[in-house]
Amino acid sequence: MSNKVALVTGSSRGVGKAIALSLAAKGYDIVVNYARSKQAALDTAAEIEQLGQKAIVVRANVGDVEKIQKMFQEVKEHFGRLDIFINNAASGVLRPAMELEESHWNWTMNINSKALLFCAQEATKLMPEEGGKIVSISSLGSIRYLDNYTTVGVSKAALEALTRYLAVELSPKNIVVNAVSGGAVDTDALKHFPNREELLEDARSKTPAGRMVEIEDLVKTVLFLVSEDASMIRGQTIIVDGGRSLLV
Repeated sequence: MSNKVALVTGSSRGVGKAIALSLAAKGYDIVVNYARSKQAALDTAAEIEQLGQKAIVVRANVGDVEKIQKMFQEVKEHFGRLDIFINNAASGVLRPAMELEESHWNWTMNINSKALLFCAQEATKLMPEEGGKIVSISSLGSIRYLDNYTTVGVSKAALEALTRYLAVELSPKNIVVNAVSGGAVDTDALKHFPNREELLEDARSKTPAGRMVEIEDLVKTVLFLVSEDASMIRGQTIIVDGGRSLLV
């Protein structure tokens, strides 16, 4: 019960897995959340345990409030506390706005936006008196147009707005809330984009920093935001894109 605990949603692979492993390396016990990739989640947990930390695996679709509540109940039963909540799980239907259906909208908004609100409500109940940290993963589609990205972009814009509201309301509990918005990163998630190669080429050729954003760039920013060094940064969305969003 003495170890600090972090929950990372969507941590069976990609950015979420990298964040979970990095927090484990910093001494946190980890709650690995997944929706479909059970074996990948178990593999992540095994890697965490090899680092000398405890890990539990919890299946939950974070777009469903009842499943969110059950997930946090498991966290309470296993660890009795939560110090860091990383809102990473994301999904979305990639179609032009005029081709979207109500089910596409609801699915994307539930997982990408609603989840933060109801996970935050449950997470704060488990955070100690000295406070905690909440960090969400956003994307540049929240502030600029990307082809086929309507549902995800709008849901991420809502996530960033909610980050600001939560930051104010949770500050009296010393719970620090922020978000990280990344440029194009070559992960499994990007394989679902119909214009994947175009996005990658754009990132390679038009990023002022001279290279694409890598998973590790996002991880380092998350680790900074959950550290005491960032305690006075609240309600912000930190853009990690090597300067790409500064150009047309």
